[in-house]
Amino acid sequence: MVWKGSGMKLEGKIVFVTGGAVRIGRAIVEALTERGARVVIHAHRNIEAARRVAGSLVSEGRMVWVVAGDLSSEAGCETAMTQAFEQAGGLDGLVNNAAVFHKYSLCETNEDRLLSEWRINLMAPFFLIRAFARRAASGRIVNLLDRRVATVEAGCAAYLLSKKGLAELTRIAALELAPAFTVNGVAPGSILPPPEGDPNRPYDRAGQNPLRRRVTPQAVAEAVAWLLEADDVTGQILYLDGGQHLLGTGGF
Repeated sequence: MVWKGSGMKLEGKIVFVTGGAVRIGRAIVEALTERGARVVIHAHRNIEAARRVAGSLVSEGRMVWVVAGDLSSEAGCETAMTQAFEQAGGLDGLVNNAAVFHKYSLCETNEDRLLSEWRINLMAPFFLIRAFARRAASGRIVNLLDRRVATVEAGCAAYLLSKKGLAELTRIAALELAPAFTVNGVAPGSILPPPEGDPNRPYDRAGQNPLRRRVTPQAVAEAVAWLLEADDVTGQILYLDGGQHLLGTGGF
């Protein structure tokens, strides 16, 4: 399946979305299927939620598959990509949405904490992009970043380094994989507080932004869908944060 031409739409395309069971990931899955795309939802700890989302979408006549897997290793990423190709019969797009976020200061960050953020936030997208590019003739890739990649903030050293690395990987992959693949990033601001009753998910305060409103998961999903359809855009980072990245502060 070669993705080419002018104004190509998502209708009939197959997209692999990591972390697609909840929050932004779920919004992306729903937005893509609304446009007629067929979606492979990846989940690890939220596998039951992924199956519920898939079941609901299938009942509406949409084509959805679920892949379970731990993306914290090269082997895990290769296995997940292989399963996605086998279940769907091929892939046209990849959305690297799965991520972890912890508030560890520089002095609080040890080797395990550093690597736990890097494995999911940077190394997994690297291995998934590589696995996708090796298997597909062409395609579209979108990486979920964070508006913090435009600035420097205290309080989340490992996370911020991992996302800045992913921003650079976005540009490197865009250059290396052209012209067959486009690779872009979406950098949201604060979206949602953690689920109720989950003490391990820190609340990321919205902070100030010039537009004075909080971005929704649906807005992020619309941006992802647009980049998957865009023929002439690669190596770009689209900030959806109400302009917060322009201020250089906020969020803590």
